[in-house]
Amino acid sequence: MIQFRNLALARGARRLIDNLSLQIHPGWRIGVVGANGTGKSSLFALLRGELQQEQGDLDIPSAWTIAHVAQETPALTCSALDYILEGDAELRRVQRDLVAAEVAHDGHLIGELHTRLQEIEGYSANARASTLLHGLGFSDADFSRPVSDFSGGWRMRLNLGQALMCRSDLLLLDEPTNHLDLDAVVWLEKWLAAYRGTLLLISHDRDFLDACVTHIAFLDAQKLTLYTGDYDAFEDQHAAQLAQQQALFEKQQREVAHLQKYIDRFRAQATKARQAQSRIKALARMERITAAHVDTPFDFAFPEPDRAPDPMVTLKDVQLGYGDKTIIAKLKLELRPGARLGLLGPNGAGKSTLIKLLAGDLAAQSGTVLLGKGVVLGYFAQHQLEQLRPDESPLQHLIRQEPMTREQELRDYLGGFDFRGPMADAKVGPFSGGEKSRLALALLIRHKPNLLLLDEPTNHLDLEMRHALTLALSEYEGSMVLVSHDRALLRTVCDDFLLVADGLAQPFDGDIEDYLVWLDARRSREAAARVDVQAADDKASRIASREAEKADRQARIQRRRPLLKELEQLERKLQGWQGEKKLLDERVSDPALYASGDGALVQSLLKRQGELGASIDAGEERWLEIQTELEEIGEV
Repeated sequence: MIQFRNLALARGARRLIDNLSLQIHPGWRIGVVGANGTGKSSLFALLRGELQQEQGDLDIPSAWTIAHVAQETPALTCSALDYILEGDAELRRVQRDLVAAEVAHDGHLIGELHTRLQEIEGYSANARASTLLHGLGFSDADFSRPVSDFSGGWRMRLNLGQALMCRSDLLLLDEPTNHLDLDAVVWLEKWLAAYRGTLLLISHDRDFLDACVTHIAFLDAQKLTLYTGDYDAFEDQHAAQLAQQQALFEKQQREVAHLQKYIDRFRAQATKARQAQSRIKALARMERITAAHVDTPFDFAFPEPDRAPDPMVTLKDVQLGYGDKTIIAKLKLELRPGARLGLLGPNGAGKSTLIKLLAGDLAAQSGTVLLGKGVVLGYFAQHQLEQLRPDESPLQHLIRQEPMTREQELRDYLGGFDFRGPMADAKVGPFSGGEKSRLALALLIRHKPNLLLLDEPTNHLDLEMRHALTLALSEYEGSMVLVSHDRALLRTVCDDFLLVADGLAQPFDGDIEDYLVWLDARRSREAAARVDVQAADDKASRIASREAEKADRQARIQRRRPLLKELEQLERKLQGWQGEKKLLDERVSDPALYASGDGALVQSLLKRQGELGASIDAGEERWLEIQTELEEIGEV
């Protein structure tokens, strides 16, 4: 097990963890939660041996293999499949040693290495790596592509796959879902739930934590507190502690009222019965959820839009894609004021492509795209973070956007996103991904958009900011199109869903739970199809093998036939020659032959004896050659 004894951890002059005494038993799956900057990633660096404690002791079994996700991926030329296999270091070492042993014809070592391969399931390694790649969203065609071909987000998926491939005793995952979409997230949580080692997982996705973990480690105010159960259980316990404080309890009630108001409005729509039930269930647990977050530093709301044209957006027979490749065809969509549309669909189906079309970043290949007069877009995507100016502060970004607004008003506004005091004046360049996402959202909201286009807005956001964003979106009066792998966000803020799959975008009659059922069924069909393809390939391989064997047999028959005929003739000749020579040997050894005085006869017999000997020698040599050839050809 892992044991902390009176441990203190710091970064520079700042102490992150103080007086930590804790045991982590093998097989525990622990979700590590806490606000950004409290020291979660530093704790992982300590466990990896990249950081040393200030005081106290940390004991990790020396024989344990520790796996984590690399943050950088070189532009390697090796294939994606080979890159994943590199995650199992012992497998690769045994494979290299086996090649060397075979070159050296070391039979004893070859046997030992094959035994070890069997023990570490090396013969199924390719199949395991293929399963990981499929689960993380890669297609069969991607397996052979070099790593250098993939974009940064996809390389992070490869790094995650390499960490999962490692037969680890301790697995450290820091925000593994940031670069995944919903189908890959669902697959990953099932994989982690079946993981046999010890797992420490930093995540801000509550549904993901609930599906994966057995404990929660809450890092706050330099203390790491361990709770038994999933994230819901942690919130229950944490909420009970905080709810004792009356002032915080009153704030809780106000936030619950926000959601109740939204649900009342939502339930009034008779056509939304299923989604209404989903929202009512969400409200049933909102009191404890909100209580667990009443001390959040975030407090903001979307300003009410000035106006809302009707319709907001109209798409007629739109076809969209890139170059000659079509991603979505026959798309028809009308967004009315107040629309709250979630985009669902498997990886690569075109959800982000559709968002880009609505944002004006991508032109349609054909069809009509009409944007209502007076539509004010608020577009959030990950590339938006790259447009922030690294040498400017959050306040300077906002002043450039609103030069006539009083500075104190802008500072108050930034405070709602936890950019207070020195943080409002600090340069953006060194900010974390979560801090940059918060700033991008703050700048977006300030525009008073009446149509929000949000592509994975919760990436890098901690649980407190996700909670604040969810509440703000619940109260937002404008229209919205959302792509997210955060099921809690989708479940809470979306009224309708559009399923983007198989080249089409169609209304989805159901809620998030129904979509997860659909997704599981689709994944099962795809797995069965791969089995069918493999079976068909195996059948074709068997047929080709039989045909090759038949052709080989015919070729060997053709080679054997003349040799056998020659052998039969040669054996008859040898038998005749050997019989004749035996008689001649007896005759020339008879003294009476030489007493007769017939010298010519003697010469004739001796000459014939020599000829027979030569013929027999040549015949026997040829007989041996034929036998050798027949052995090489083999039986037919």
